Amino acid sequence: MRLALIFLASLLVAGCVPRGAIPGRDGQPAARALDADHPMTLQCRADLAREGVEFRTVPDRLNENGCSVLGAVQLADIGTPSAGLGPMKCPLARQYARWVRDIVQPAARQLLGSPVARIETFGTYACRPVNGREGARLSEHGLANAVDVAGFRLEDGRRLSVLDGWNGEDEPVRTFLRTAHRGGCTLFRVSMGPESNALHRDHLHFDLGQGRYCR
Repeated sequence: MRLALIFLASLLVAGCVPRGAIPGRDGQPAARALDADHPMTLQCRADLAREGVEFRTVPDRLNENGCSVLGAVQLADIGTPSAGLGPMKCPLARQYARWVRDIVQPAARQLLGSPVARIETFGTYACRPVNGREGARLSEHGLANAVDVAGFRLEDGRRLSVLDGWNGEDEPVRTFLRTAHRGGCTLFRVSMGPESNALHRDHLHFDLGQGRYCR
């Protein structure tokens, strides 16, 4: 653990990791600095187990360009299948499972008359800068600290995509997608959808990075 944090600190000095990556702005350790043995990571895994979430731990690894997978898990069963999920930092996985359970499923039943059978995602970990722009700061995806949700398959057979449904003609679908997005604002630090910018026109982006943003 000590070696991992020393290495991250050296990357910070070298400019490879965004400013603020090690100390949290709210006085708490930033999620990205917590490795598999950190007490907060251990508590997070205990929370997942207590909430009935099945998962496996993912070995810590530090990659080139400042990317890392530290204190991560691979979700196996949260009650609703999710396609495309890769390693996720444990706190992100915990919030994602709660989002599906407490926001998505109740909204689907109430607004659409059918529970969600499957969630489609664009994945989690990807070693790249923000929005894939060369020279930009490291994306939270490069820290396994973000997830992109593209659509939902309902038990009644309907498929809802963020791309087609956000401004589509079906009002209940529009309301459901906005409810899912707004619910994400309460559980994640950053919640971005089609109204944030054109790059997010086809998915909902959630992460536990620094600062607060909801649009």
